[in-house]
Amino acid sequence: MKVAFRPRLAETLKHYSREDLFADLVAGITVGIVALPLAMAFGIASGVKPEAGIFTAVVAGFIISALGGSRVQIGGPTGAFVVIVYGIIAKYGLDNLLICTVMAGAILLLMGFTRMGTMIKFIPYPVTMGFTCGIAVLIFSTQINDFFGLKLEKVPADFVEKMKALGENLGTCQWPTATLALASTLIIVFWPKPLARRVPGSIVAVILGTALVSLFQLPVETIGTRFGGIPQGLPKLHLPELSWANVQRLFQPAVTIALLAAIESLLSAVVADGMIDDRHDSNQELMAQGIANVASPLFGGIPATGAIARTATNIRSGARTPVAGITHALTLLIIILVAAPLAKFIPLATLSAVLMVVAYNMGEWHHFTRLAKWPKSDSAVFLATFALTILIDLTVAVQVGMVLAAVLFIKRISETTQITAVDETTETEGAHHSLIGKEIPEGVMVYRVFGAFFFGAADKLETALKRARQEPEILILRMRKVLAMDATGLNALEDLYEKLHAKGKHLILSGPHTQPLFAMDRAGFLDRLGRENVCAHVDAALERAREIPTRKPSVRLKTSGAIQGSVK
Repeated sequence: MKVAFRPRLAETLKHYSREDLFADLVAGITVGIVALPLAMAFGIASGVKPEAGIFTAVVAGFIISALGGSRVQIGGPTGAFVVIVYGIIAKYGLDNLLICTVMAGAILLLMGFTRMGTMIKFIPYPVTMGFTCGIAVLIFSTQINDFFGLKLEKVPADFVEKMKALGENLGTCQWPTATLALASTLIIVFWPKPLARRVPGSIVAVILGTALVSLFQLPVETIGTRFGGIPQGLPKLHLPELSWANVQRLFQPAVTIALLAAIESLLSAVVADGMIDDRHDSNQELMAQGIANVASPLFGGIPATGAIARTATNIRSGARTPVAGITHALTLLIIILVAAPLAKFIPLATLSAVLMVVAYNMGEWHHFTRLAKWPKSDSAVFLATFALTILIDLTVAVQVGMVLAAVLFIKRISETTQITAVDETTETEGAHHSLIGKEIPEGVMVYRVFGAFFFGAADKLETALKRARQEPEILILRMRKVLAMDATGLNALEDLYEKLHAKGKHLILSGPHTQPLFAMDRAGFLDRLGRENVCAHVDAALERAREIPTRKPSVRLKTSGAIQGSVK
């Protein structure tokens, strides 16, 4: 299978103008400044040093823009990874997180090469929103300690244990820290929207908070007091030690990182498409994400993906091409080369306020008010994914959510399937399809199947046949309204044929579509049934029925009625 590697950067540079360059430089510098406090906050919240978040934004951000499939995507550390990275470090250690990230990058590369980018889009909306809201709750909970300045040295990774520990330590609240955090939150939330397009409230809060701490020597914890400041420049290349035992042990968390990176990056790209009226290349984007996640840990970084908020800021700032994203990464690099020593004065309370606002904006909280209006199956999937993300972990939440969504979807589809007995007085479907005015031979019954032929349809067909007062010698199944058949439906059809065949009776199929016909052919069912018993339309099926000798004439049952409803 030939896979094209075509970064959008190469395409856009063919017609690049001076005006494009100016717009991209302005947008890139703007989003680079916006990304600085977020990158540090995500790094700290993930359980690593703040510079790890910045290194990720520089290295991964550069690669995602240079090699990605979107014109305006901004890559870097995101809030969605905070909980996962924190949990991996707590369970496996920092070195194994780096190995995990490299493995996740390799998985993303493989997903891109095998064109799985389009498949990611089929993840049900309730699953996506469920784990997004769950992650938002977890991020919010991780910031309570720094927001109130609690004397809790190590915050447990487990949600229940974390809330218990936070509750037990609420009495250690430091009021200067809490006051600064609250003031920072108010600045971020109420900063005028017209000004926020150029200078976001988070930047203002960080600058003012840092100034207050420096000028008045406020007794609050800062980056300097906890981490000792941020080094100037990128670290030396570091290759984590790989072993087969480690690869096996870390495979599941690596898959979790890869899956979340794929989902979030493609969601961000879709949002960007809507804002600039463009269409991204999903598979190219996944390959770029893979390369970025292989490279990021080599420079002390953490997992990266497309960042929806920063991408939106990039677009609103006038970005036109991937050059803006590259400029964003270079802007961050220049900042750490020039102004890294100043970062030690940034208060952790302000960064926790930034993350709490990010968590709130990240969650689709209005969905909880709409649950009563949603189909019950969608509500169940949403709530299950949400709860499992908080109480267990994201991997289990997505797995259970996907399986539950699939089962409920098939159940819903099967409930729409109708099995109807028809005759020449009730069936009207046009030329070659209508039975009106046509003679149905004695001993022949015609049933019409409408909808997907899944497991539920099989039960309905059996119920319909049992309700008939006399079993037919020849059964014609009209399948022109059956667009899909699964293995369970095929198995039910085979069972029906075997039962009829054992009694010396016959089955004829009329007008099957391509997918059901292909499924029956691959399973060898058409050969057992006899290809002469598969007819293009009902006229041919009736003609075939007349050719089959029956053991004895039977009274034709004239009945009509739909067998509908859910399978109990």
